[in-house]
Amino acid sequence: MIYKPLKKQNSTYKNLALAVGFCFSVLLIRIKLTQSLFYSFLAWNLFLAVLPYCITQLMEYSKSWRNSTIKMGSLFTIWLLLLPNSPYIITDLVHLHNKSSTLLWLDLFLVFVFALTGLLFGLLSLIDMNGFIRRKYSNKIASKAILGICILIGYGIYLGRFLRFNSWDVFTRPFFLFEQIISSLTKPKVWAVSLAFGCLIWILFLVMRSSFIEYLKQKQN
Repeated sequence: MIYKPLKKQNSTYKNLALAVGFCFSVLLIRIKLTQSLFYSFLAWNLFLAVLPYCITQLMEYSKSWRNSTIKMGSLFTIWLLLLPNSPYIITDLVHLHNKSSTLLWLDLFLVFVFALTGLLFGLLSLIDMNGFIRRKYSNKIASKAILGICILIGYGIYLGRFLRFNSWDVFTRPFFLFEQIISSLTKPKVWAVSLAFGCLIWILFLVMRSSFIEYLKQKQN
């Protein structure tokens, strides 16, 4: 059963669909102009970026899932594994140096709109999770949990970009992944990347959350 408050999200869903549609429109224009599918991987990356938000929306509005500790624990684990995919698209800017990137300004804009849209989905998902943790526990626990999650996101980006792991490798290559994680923790670069991305995402989350709270207050008044 899906709660009625979900209907209030229709305008948000429409705007997010508009953002996704714009991303694919730019991608199709790029494919048409260059006759190349080089940046088509962005479509898959954006799909992965959207999934965390879909999961938190399910957690937020599905009573049957919320009432099951096992289901909620499973969803949270999957959500945490997928969440780094949302800001990960930012690192796809590295492909601008590829010889297949022939239209620099269009390619820069293309990666930018995909990265911004993916990041938006990730931040909205974090806001959902913050609200869920806050209601179930407390504001203090939620604040600490979100900060820790943001640092984990930063580390997940490092695993994806530099060590080339995917979210599903935790199931397909768990022992090799664990070995690489242990060996990476002593490297300064790991902490630099993790903290840099983690702090950026945390700051953006704080800005979006405060803006969202202010909007709700104005709407109530």
